Amino acid sequence: MFKPWQSASCYIPARQYLARILPETTVRRRIPVDLRIQPTNRQFSASPAQALSHPDVASSPTSISDPTLDHARSDQAAQQQQHQQQHQQPNITYNETAPALPVLSDLFGRFHNYLRISVTERCNLRCQYCMPEEGIELTEGDKLMTTAEIIRLARIFVSQGVDKIRLTGGEPTVRKDILDLIRGLDELRPLGLKKIAMTTNGIALRRKLPQLRLAGLDGLNISLDTRDPRKFELFTRRKGSTHVLQAIAEAGKLGFDFVKVNVVVMRGMNDDEVPAFVEMTHDEGLDVRFIEYMPFDGNKWGQRKLVGYRDMLVNLYRIYGDNIERLPLENNHTAKGYRIKGYSGQFGFITSMTDSFCSACNRVRVMADGNLKVCLFGNTEVGLLELLRSGASDAEIVDTISQAIKRKHKAHAGLDILSQLPNRPMIKIGG
Repeated sequence: MFKPWQSASCYIPARQYLARILPETTVRRRIPVDLRIQPTNRQFSASPAQALSHPDVASSPTSISDPTLDHARSDQAAQQQQHQQQHQQPNITYNETAPALPVLSDLFGRFHNYLRISVTERCNLRCQYCMPEEGIELTEGDKLMTTAEIIRLARIFVSQGVDKIRLTGGEPTVRKDILDLIRGLDELRPLGLKKIAMTTNGIALRRKLPQLRLAGLDGLNISLDTRDPRKFELFTRRKGSTHVLQAIAEAGKLGFDFVKVNVVVMRGMNDDEVPAFVEMTHDEGLDVRFIEYMPFDGNKWGQRKLVGYRDMLVNLYRIYGDNIERLPLENNHTAKGYRIKGYSGQFGFITSMTDSFCSACNRVRVMADGNLKVCLFGNTEVGLLELLRSGASDAEIVDTISQAIKRKHKAHAGLDILSQLPNRPMIKIGG
């Protein structure tokens, strides 16, 4: 039997997992009715005074030490009540004659058409929020997915309705066969795959950009947490900010469908740079995304380091006023989008910690060792690589995937609990 992942007690081999969960007939015949959750679609364009009373800036677990902004905060008890409601199980009505739920649908009406695949645990940076200071013990090479195994799993997911795949790591560009892997995914387009994207730290990206585009890569998310070379070295424990900035500029010239810049914001480190990153959207069609600092094993997360998106937004209103425009929420959104009037690009906030978007979640993850993770913050995994190597058929793998997704929770735990739960380091999950 494939050995469990050793650094936490959360791994469940696939066959054991299937033996412990609901019988197949329960999933296939007892179909919940009217469980689809519609995300809200709020948007605004307001003056600073109006913005302070808007729900987007009304409350945050973190605080700004400015008494003039107190009226922008909502009552904390209301937040707690909302959190409790999110974690209540719905009243489920069962229909014994209804058709089976799609493989990639869970019991809360969410269809998972977005697959994130970590292609390596290796990285050429040592970012504070991603990797423990002491490093990690890498999984042995023969226990990681090969290119052929990644392509097979991707084909199975696409056959069931996945139309977007993102490659993550570690750092995907350190994988020697990354171009072959993207070419293999590109061949899945006739089956329904529409988008192939990649998240990268950009260090070794620039020279590979033309080949990546020709291989079939549609879009890029490039991580850059500071524009200051000194702070870059503090964040990543390596040098190289110039290489990342050059890669961002070059990517914008090569016709990618999108180029996004990911910024993890940490109090006292780079929260003062938020306006400078917004200014990057002035002339270039970039999408800058400010990510709330999230807890993972070994990253020394603390709430005092967390900068809630409302705090960032309030500070931006002080600078830009009613030139800030709210963009409509996209389907299955992860970011709350904004733009500055007259600017070419846009910016947004990924608010996993202060305003979760679980109801719109359409993502599942396969990590480099072949484990399926249906929630970023969940600590249950299902070993798909074990099935691949034991000779399981596509149908058996599809059934395992379906059972795992049917057990996905309505929402992840709250901020106070989340930081205490065991999870992998981010570098082993895939950014």
